[in-house]
Amino acid sequence: MKGVTRRSLLAVGPALFGSFSLAGSSPSTRSSPKKTKPLPATGEFVRFVDPTTESVVVRLTDPSHTSLLPKPTNHFISVKERFLVFSSDRAGRPAPYRLDLRTGIAAVIDHFDTFVPSSLCLDPSGRSVYLLDGMTLKEVSFGAKRSRIVEEGVSAFGVGGSEKSITFVKNGELRMPGTAAQPLAKDVAAWCLVRPGDSGCLFQRGSCDADGELWYAPMDVRQKPLLIARGPLAGPVWSPDGSSVLFLRNTPSASGVLLSEIHELSPEGGPERKVSSTSQFAAFAPNGDGSVFVGASRSKAQPTIILLLRSLQRELTLCEHRASHPAAVAPVFSPDSRRVYFESDHQGKTALYSVNVEQLVEPTNATA
Repeated sequence: MKGVTRRSLLAVGPALFGSFSLAGSSPSTRSSPKKTKPLPATGEFVRFVDPTTESVVVRLTDPSHTSLLPKPTNHFISVKERFLVFSSDRAGRPAPYRLDLRTGIAAVIDHFDTFVPSSLCLDPSGRSVYLLDGMTLKEVSFGAKRSRIVEEGVSAFGVGGSEKSITFVKNGELRMPGTAAQPLAKDVAAWCLVRPGDSGCLFQRGSCDADGELWYAPMDVRQKPLLIARGPLAGPVWSPDGSSVLFLRNTPSASGVLLSEIHELSPEGGPERKVSSTSQFAAFAPNGDGSVFVGASRSKAQPTIILLLRSLQRELTLCEHRASHPAAVAPVFSPDSRRVYFESDHQGKTALYSVNVEQLVEPTNATA
């Protein structure tokens, strides 16, 4: 079974045949967890045992101030250099920070007047970060600690695998920096996502969580954009190899419960396909080879982070998130699929968390 380790089969075999916790039993039938001494802290990191699964969870930031991850489709974790970028208001107003994943120490990158927290995205080399300061797209170098203006009047942007594959939305048009010619698309909402391999870009018209449309634009302006899906859908993301688009389809059941399914389609054509049902996922992301998904459940009875094994279409409960807004939890894998990162406000203000999944998911290759 691709993406699932042999160790995980031995450790959590019973859970593979139903939605159970990693310990193999339902939270409602588990006995009260034994009191344990607090796990050691490193820098700002605090380790604790999840009450549902007894997995070790690491809280990465202090919940006395608000810390936020970038958009889950943005590249914000460097495996090679062992750091991630995030935003925090610990200095009084939101600013971008670089968090050392070895020491637990967070350092401010720079200060901006109208910084947009969700916009942070590492460049392909991991040596600089792109962000929006109001509607100005900037690139900030870590080494020189200086910023340059990439483009003015930008409402959204996407970064591909090279410096030449940046796209942005400006005045309702999808464009690339330095090009005054015909745009890739017009009448574009403030969202875009570059395809792995940099051959095209997803964009939206209207709001896809209502009756909006999901479109695909080739990077060649001589080719027309293609309508590939209509709303309601949520969380569109490219498969890791760029061959297809994955997203959530939410449908009310007869009892009024909102059912969530992961669907998939190819921008080159073909029918929309159901990949798997989920336990009311409000957000999800694939691992490095697309064999496992991580999702945040919107269930009020079990507000948890869940691993979904694609080949078996079975779920494993990883830990609780207990967030007031499950969609904002936005769990993601690290580029090497060894850890899961998410955010939650269940211990105070929104903080960042991490869980090691090496015993459950096969590591994948990562270049940054």
